[in-house]
Amino acid sequence: MTSAQSAQPLIWIIVATSFGFVVSQLDVTIVNVALPSMGQSLKASVAGLQWVVDAYALMFASLLLSAGAVGDRLGAKRVYLAGFAVFAIASLCCGLAPNAILLVVARGMQGLGAAALVPPSLALLSHACGDHAKIRARAIGLWTAAGGISIAAGPVAGGFLIGWLGWRSIFLVNLPLVMIGIAMTVRFVPETPRNSHGRHLDLSGQALAIAALIGLSGAIIEVGPRGLGDWLVIAGFALGVVSALAFLVVEAGSRNPMLPLWFFHSLTFSATVAVGTLVNLSFYGTIFVLSLYLQQARGYSVIVAGLAFLPLTATFILSNIAAGALVGKFGSRLPMAAGFLVAALGYFLLRGLDSDTSYWQMVPGFLLIPFGMGTGVPAMTAALLSSVERQYSGTASGVLNTARQAGGAVGVAGFGAMVGRNHEAIISGLHGAVSISSALLVAAALLSLLGVRRS
Repeated sequence: MTSAQSAQPLIWIIVATSFGFVVSQLDVTIVNVALPSMGQSLKASVAGLQWVVDAYALMFASLLLSAGAVGDRLGAKRVYLAGFAVFAIASLCCGLAPNAILLVVARGMQGLGAAALVPPSLALLSHACGDHAKIRARAIGLWTAAGGISIAAGPVAGGFLIGWLGWRSIFLVNLPLVMIGIAMTVRFVPETPRNSHGRHLDLSGQALAIAALIGLSGAIIEVGPRGLGDWLVIAGFALGVVSALAFLVVEAGSRNPMLPLWFFHSLTFSATVAVGTLVNLSFYGTIFVLSLYLQQARGYSVIVAGLAFLPLTATFILSNIAAGALVGKFGSRLPMAAGFLVAALGYFLLRGLDSDTSYWQMVPGFLLIPFGMGTGVPAMTAALLSSVERQYSGTASGVLNTARQAGGAVGVAGFGAMVGRNHEAIISGLHGAVSISSALLVAAALLSLLGVRRS
């Protein structure tokens, strides 16, 4: 890896493995600007739009840990290419979906493909770097930056695509991206060794995790249109609670658990996972409501709405760069707390938004939220990885990412349930969402100070 000859292939490996991360993250943000167009075209309710977002997030979250285990046993490259194939087929189905129900099913299939892309891509990248720790750190930094850029570009790209070609284009655009990713992976990326004695697939734990997340999120989504006393809502909550308890029992007694519960003996690990859940819950939920606010309450075109989101996503890149230096100087604890307090202030500043608020009054909040979170999240990841032994870093980061994706799904379900179809109900729901988010980020800052060990 030190010679000029070996550097060039590594660059192409980084690009190839980044494609999987890019498409999986792009579909997190690009869909949000399409929600009003989808709702009008497919005659979908707010609850239906919540399912469109959450079907992807729920499957992505619940299958992340198992995807890593399958990659260990079958080879990360095989699983990565299979993930691309599933993602492409699902994207085509999304783009051709004739109704909201089939779109939700296809979105769940997309989440399955995304889960098979992220852990194997990191495994392939780590394997290609060999024992060179500094090269690996730089490669992973570039991989992470690619995902951050795709998150930032999602709303803007989505706005232009929808404005020119309609909402179906945001799914069909995945097809050429996937084809490029497959071609580059086949050409440049070496396979990892198959480990038949590696982690076993925890099928019972996996099934219970899916049931718990779908039951809980589904019940929260359906509270809005059906009411808390509806039998389907009660059944959803019951399924979620019973499945979650059964999951803990199964994992505690398993020889090869999907979620090693002993990780949570570390206060730092527990605190960072809780913080990650709160951060994504607030951000994903607020983005969902803001998408409806900008287009339906403010009357922005889809292109203008996509551009309006740019400060809320692009600032992540700048703060991610600053976070590395801050963690190096101060450790993880203080940057986490400070970052999340800044983000809390950003949410608080959005409490006064109305149907005729100037866009420039939104900008301070739109800048502070990603700047604070972009500072706190890398510090949070560093704190989590420092709380476990090195050989468990992959599983530990998988737990954090799973918790964050699950938190995002619950945020969309919860905040979406606060929103109605008319302008006043959307604005009222937005006020509630940003107020709750501000409180959650203050709680995240306190958890950081109290739960993360001093460096």
